[in-house]
Amino acid sequence: MRESLRGRVLGTTAKVRTSYNCAKCPGYCCSYPIIPLNKRDLTRLARYFGLSERETKKKYTVPRENEDMTMRRKADKHFGRICQFFHTENRNCTIYEARPLACRGYPETPRCGYYEFLKFERKLQEDKDMVAHTL
Repeated sequence: MRESLRGRVLGTTAKVRTSYNCAKCPGYCCSYPIIPLNKRDLTRLARYFGLSERETKKKYTVPRENEDMTMRRKADKHFGRICQFFHTENRNCTIYEARPLACRGYPETPRCGYYEFLKFERKLQEDKDMVAHTL
């Protein structure tokens, strides 16, 4: 089952009826400066990679105030920095099955503001593949 989910883009919770398509987005939400992780997220990542929680925390997280954790990030041509698990060429999540709670529940509303902006820009530019830079 892991392989069937692994290349998928970030999704939404079942509670929200969506009016956006993450498969057509370059991953704006994955570029947020802080992608918080909780203990359960750390456990999920450790199990996914077959590592101890201590190894996982050291390898994949950055410490924050009050012992909170956030996901490490890497360089990205569109947004400057992005989640380390985001495939920068395919523009999708490489750990979809093990993604943190913050990603599982995003967005919390039926509409994604960036996706609406992206659709508008693609229509205006008459380019269905353009990525609107926000920098």
